[in-house]
Amino acid sequence: MDQGLMDQGQGGRGQMARGLAEAAFALAFPGMTVDEVLALREGPDWRHFPAAEPSRFDHLVSVAAIDAHLRTDGARSPRISMADESRSGSAGVPEHEYALPDGRVDLPALLARFDAGASLVVSQFHETHPPLADFCRGLERLFLHGVQANIYLTPPAAQGFRTHYDTHDVFVLQVEGRKRWRVWDGEPLPRPTRRTPWPGNMQPAGEPHELTMSPGDLLYIPRGVMHDAATLPGERSLHITLGLLEASWAQAIRSLVDELELSDPVLRESVPTWRIGEADLFAALAARLNGMARPEHAGRLTNLLLEQLARDRQPLPARGLFAPMPEGPLRLAEGMHTHLVLADDGAATLFWTGGTLDLSAAQTETLTALSEGAAPEDRDFAHKLWRMGLLEAV
Repeated sequence: MDQGLMDQGQGGRGQMARGLAEAAFALAFPGMTVDEVLALREGPDWRHFPAAEPSRFDHLVSVAAIDAHLRTDGARSPRISMADESRSGSAGVPEHEYALPDGRVDLPALLARFDAGASLVVSQFHETHPPLADFCRGLERLFLHGVQANIYLTPPAAQGFRTHYDTHDVFVLQVEGRKRWRVWDGEPLPRPTRRTPWPGNMQPAGEPHELTMSPGDLLYIPRGVMHDAATLPGERSLHITLGLLEASWAQAIRSLVDELELSDPVLRESVPTWRIGEADLFAALAARLNGMARPEHAGRLTNLLLEQLARDRQPLPARGLFAPMPEGPLRLAEGMHTHLVLADDGAATLFWTGGTLDLSAAQTETLTALSEGAAPEDRDFAHKLWRMGLLEAV
């Protein structure tokens, strides 16, 4: 059966979804269009955006918020880690120097290592810090892939990590203090992913571009681009690194093959290893790859990628423990990743973090109206969606 896919809350790629996405986009990319940002993501070049407003990232995170987090039971390794470029061997500080055997932060020991010049890293802080959660969720609704927020707090005249590249694109948001960055052009190892082995002692080619990140500045560094950063004497630095967790084609194709294996007997046939040297394995491989290249499989791949986004990200329902459903217009909650797969007969399946929900043609029409904001005619159906956390007041 042919299926169409409609992602709730997303307009065309040149348009902007409401609410969280609009706020995140305006904060990160003032003066830019959506098409310009998407073109940046699709190109190979890094770019520095000087501050439009020095205090624009202040509400996302602060040293005070990090201090408070370190005093909770949620502050544990590996989410809390430390790095010091001056160490011999790995720049990563061993866990026993700042954490207890059960993973909880040993705060006196951590403070001593920080005072001695080690940088503090708080990974995936968007999962416990609401301002970052909303910001990342807004960008996820634009890019349709996961976005994570790691926090780096570096004492004066220090450097955490040595020259390296990341295996995903990043946006660096300078919050407090200044930090000197060096960025090299090109990718010495094209398009690396987490599965790409680090070659060891890789040196960047050519001369670096040197720049100083000040509060409110943003820096975009595509994966594979070599860089390093250090604080200035007498000046600490707090910055957010947004990790852009898009799938590679290899990852996407692996997911599709795993899905198609369930229904395609051709992919379940045995590889005749006992005929190696006799059989034409190239022809057999080409036939199977060509068989995958069909329009309906592209639709299935789209669905798989959006399902993965919903499964991987923490759900942020609009309702609270005791909140009654509002009487006025409602819309799909922006904190919940959802998408709708349409069938030929007008029915549909709604995919969300909690699983799937089969909808009749009438319910599909109601849900489509709610995606733009409306007073629901079917209050019972709307109440069901509200209990699931999928609706919010307009």
